[in-house]
Amino acid sequence: MDPAIFALADVGAGQLLAVAAAAFVLSVVGGLTGYGVGLILPAVIAPIVGVAAVVPVMSVAMFLTNGSRVIAFRHHLNRPAVVAVMLTAVPAALVGAQIYTSLPERAIALLLGGFLVASVPLGRWVKRRRFVLGPTGLSTIGAGYGLLAGGMTGTGMLLIAALMAAGVEGAALVATDAAVSVTINLLKMIVFGRAAALDLELFAAGALIGACTVPGAFVARRLLRIIPVHVHVWVMELLVVIGGLSLVWRGL
Repeated sequence: MDPAIFALADVGAGQLLAVAAAAFVLSVVGGLTGYGVGLILPAVIAPIVGVAAVVPVMSVAMFLTNGSRVIAFRHHLNRPAVVAVMLTAVPAALVGAQIYTSLPERAIALLLGGFLVASVPLGRWVKRRRFVLGPTGLSTIGAGYGLLAGGMTGTGMLLIAALMAAGVEGAALVATDAAVSVTINLLKMIVFGRAAALDLELFAAGALIGACTVPGAFVARRLLRIIPVHVHVWVMELLVVIGGLSLVWRGL
C-alpha cells in the first residue's frame, strides 16, 4: 500500500476547523452510544488525507478518543468482559492490520465504504436477534471483531452489540468498549508505523483529530444522564450510509 502524499501545511484553516468540529460532535455522540466517530469521520477526512491513509490516521485519533472515554468512565469498567474479548481480538487485529497494509487504495475505498454502508442493516439485524453471550461467546465474537478492526474503522458497533448481549449496559458499555478499542488502536499504530503506512505527518493529523474528541467524552458523561440514546441513532445511520457511499464512489 502506498499512502497518499499528505502534508499538514497543505491543509487550509477552513478544512481543519470543519474536521475539528465534526470530531468533537461525533465524540459526544460516540460517548453516548459507544460508537460514531469511527463510522462517520472517515468520510470527512478521506478527501484531506487520502483514502489509503484513513485507517492509519483514524487509529491515532481513536486511540486518543477511547483513551479519554476510559478516563471519563473508568469507574464503570467491566474488566472480565474486557479480558474475554481481548484474548482473541488482539491477535486477530494484528492479522487484520497486516492485511490492510498490503491493499491498494482502490480496494481500501471499496471495502471501507462497503462496510460502512452494510453496518447499518447489520447493526439493526444484530439488535433484533437479541443474542445472549457468556465469556466464551465474547471471546468467539472478539476474534471476528479483531480481524475487522485491524483493517477497518467503525467496527465498534459490532463490539457494542456483543457486549450488550453479554449484559453490559449504560456507562459500563461505553467504558468497556473504550478499553478494548484503545488497545486495538495502539496495536494498529505500531503495525502501520512499521509498515511505513503511518508517518509523522499522518500521526500528527490523527493526534489533532483525536485531541478534538477528548472533551466530547466528558460532555457525553453529563448528557448520558438526561438524553435518550434512540433520539440520535437514526441521524447517525443516515450519515454513515452517505459517508460509506462517498467512499465507494471514490473507489469506483
